[in-house]
Amino acid sequence: MAVVAASTSSASNVMEVDDITDLVADQVITTAPSESVLGLIGNTPLVDLGRLGSSTEATLLGKVEFVNPGGSAKDRIAASMIEHAEREGALTPDSVIIDATSGNTGAGLAMIAAAKGYRTILVVADKVSPEKISVLRAFGAEIVLTSAQYPLGHPRNARTIVTRLVEQVPNAWTSAQYDNPANPAAHFRGTGPELWEQTEGRITHFVANIGTGGTISGTGRYLKEVSDGRVQIIGADPVGSAYSGEVTPYYVEGAGRAMPDGDWPTTYDTDIVDRIIRIDDASSFRSARALARNHGLLVGISSGTVAAATVELARDLRATDTVVSLLIDSGRGYLGKLFDDAWLTERGLPTPADEGYSDVVDVRDEGRELAADLAHLAPTY
Repeated sequence: MAVVAASTSSASNVMEVDDITDLVADQVITTAPSESVLGLIGNTPLVDLGRLGSSTEATLLGKVEFVNPGGSAKDRIAASMIEHAEREGALTPDSVIIDATSGNTGAGLAMIAAAKGYRTILVVADKVSPEKISVLRAFGAEIVLTSAQYPLGHPRNARTIVTRLVEQVPNAWTSAQYDNPANPAAHFRGTGPELWEQTEGRITHFVANIGTGGTISGTGRYLKEVSDGRVQIIGADPVGSAYSGEVTPYYVEGAGRAMPDGDWPTTYDTDIVDRIIRIDDASSFRSARALARNHGLLVGISSGTVAAATVELARDLRATDTVVSLLIDSGRGYLGKLFDDAWLTERGLPTPADEGYSDVVDVRDEGRELAADLAHLAPTY
């Protein structure tokens, strides 16, 4: 493809094409268009996180998964599970996808279902943010809303409702993401190799949430195998999750396990994880906001859990260590919680004001003195 560009010059105001070829060569995009949204999933970038406020000499990197088209790392497993089901004949053109979701996997499933023409029914608990539910609806999913308080086995529990609908809806298919081997396989084939290549084999630690366990298990298994066990796999878990201690209520979405039943997902390989770091809600919320304010990375609350765990881990690391922390999703789906002072205060969580965020300055009222309203922004106004 030929590229022609011009630039002003003090001599002639025109730069010859031959003189600027080298300047634009690296900017030529030759990648063919993707056949569908599925081709946009994966190959996400790494970003330098600096020291995240710690005194570590280690290299801290973030794997920016929220640039996936559905907004999270869960696009990877959604594509893997759907395509595996299609190959096995479990999903046919007239199938209906039915699943329970905390938002991210559901968004991936609904996005891919929209691209492929499947009907989708998703059961969500009221712990899921309204923004996430709106995303699911945007992709055409039909939503069933229930309470997060109903225990497993209760007729109104999300997974119980899914089981009921699968039995009643003709040609229904559910991903069973907590027990579907295509879940960790997506990360073994994708995320793990990407990290090894992107760090040129220098990665020494991988930090991620544990939800279904697929991300940390699949990525971790690849990194363990390719490094002969050298890479350490670290779980970042909310205080209150069954994966790391006593089950108590917590407000981080999409991470941990709130059920004390001991019936852990088969997608979670506990032998892969070397260490679990517990992070409380306050630290998760503060760290998520800090990534936005100090790094320009608007991440979800569970990525705040990962960031806080990374800081704790980094205290004992050396300059030769390279940590990659998985930033699973965007903060756009949590703005009503991360920056809602009333919601946070009601739950005893730190607010943006506690961290120095200023209030919105409202100057719409002509009855107020404008200079007074703007005084703290521009004292000489």
